[in-house]
Amino acid sequence: MQDAAPRLKSLVEQLMGVPLPLRIRAWDGSEAGPPGAPALVVRNRRALRRLLWKPGELGLARAWVSGDLSVEGDLYTVLAHMSGLVWERGEDARGLGEALRDPEVRAAVRGLVKLAGPPLPPAPPAEEMRRRRHLHTKRSDRRAISHHYDVGNDFYEIVLGPSMVYSCAYWQDGGTLEGAQRDKLELIARKLDLKPGQRLLDVGCGWGSMAIHAAREHGVSVVGVTLSQEQAAYARKRVAEEGLTDRVEIRVQDYREVTDGPYDAISSIGMAEHVGAERYLEYAEVLNRLLRPAGRLLNHQIGRRPRRDESAYAVDEFIDAYVFPDGELAPVGTTVTQLERAGFEVRDVESIREHYALTLRRWVANLEADWTRAVRLTSPGRARVWRLYMAASALAFERNNIGVNQVLAVKTPEGTGESGMPLRARTWNRPGDRPRRTEG
Repeated sequence: MQDAAPRLKSLVEQLMGVPLPLRIRAWDGSEAGPPGAPALVVRNRRALRRLLWKPGELGLARAWVSGDLSVEGDLYTVLAHMSGLVWERGEDARGLGEALRDPEVRAAVRGLVKLAGPPLPPAPPAEEMRRRRHLHTKRSDRRAISHHYDVGNDFYEIVLGPSMVYSCAYWQDGGTLEGAQRDKLELIARKLDLKPGQRLLDVGCGWGSMAIHAAREHGVSVVGVTLSQEQAAYARKRVAEEGLTDRVEIRVQDYREVTDGPYDAISSIGMAEHVGAERYLEYAEVLNRLLRPAGRLLNHQIGRRPRRDESAYAVDEFIDAYVFPDGELAPVGTTVTQLERAGFEVRDVESIREHYALTLRRWVANLEADWTRAVRLTSPGRARVWRLYMAASALAFERNNIGVNQVLAVKTPEGTGESGMPLRARTWNRPGDRPRRTEG
């Protein structure tokens, strides 16, 4: 009897208290739901066992990564519906406890348990990282960074494109992803007021794009630090190909181990999310010590919306297990406060939230366009992780659930107040006006 999909649809609607806007297609060939709507494809009974053993986001993630659950149709539409049903309904959502008081729902759940087959819990997908308490020691940070970044430079070339910049681009008048990333690097260089002969520390330097741009276009000497061996090897190769080995040094080094200051400027682009709330003040203090007086810091960081009860904040289970182990997001106000506690004077905060949504959609398109090769270079599960993570993140930025901010801070000496900042703010933001290439 082919009735798995109708039974699943009925249970979901009973639990949620609203009609399901998606179709369900089950392993037995049955379907249920609105005709023409995107479909959740439940490929086998194991998907149900994953949800029964781990209800909620982590169970759904395990089913997706393993291939037990997939989507037919537009992924963004499915995620938008799922978000509206599960994550954004707030007090209007019918709680599971309340639903289970209904005898018909209890009967449906018993039927689901029977439908799921043997009660043994399926093993988590191989791509899942064993989750630990957020210690943020040097050892645990190296392990977390390796999990995320050491998955193959060829894979990241597919997703990121020629720029190899893994952070929010800066879109001005449409254009290409590569051009928008170049404009973002130039925006940061201008905010830092980089000049020939200065020293720049690029914390979390990735594949070397900011270091190369700063040295080539602005004539500065750059030290880039990363905890990823694969990133460092790739960045050093790029530096050599650009003929910049006399200006750019790439190190595999924890930012807490850098001792050769002072630097004239520091860029930290998409790195502070890995620091952790308990270590953030230490992070800010270390960077402050590494700067000369009136030196500038540009902190480019994803932020979350503040909660009324901050003690209730919990790290996203899917992100923590599969994407950014030990990563934590903070509200931009908290970031500004910690930077100022460390001795910085915050001079400018710019939100570029919508820019990240556009960037993520381009990355998803790149991945989908070269899917077969991406799977071959990593694994089917790893490619599914990145597709889900980037598409869901794009929606989160579009809906203002998360944002991204560039915070410009300066090490203003006590007693003098000499920041070195111009009287006019935002002198760096002139679309289309790029610097002349520095020779020699």
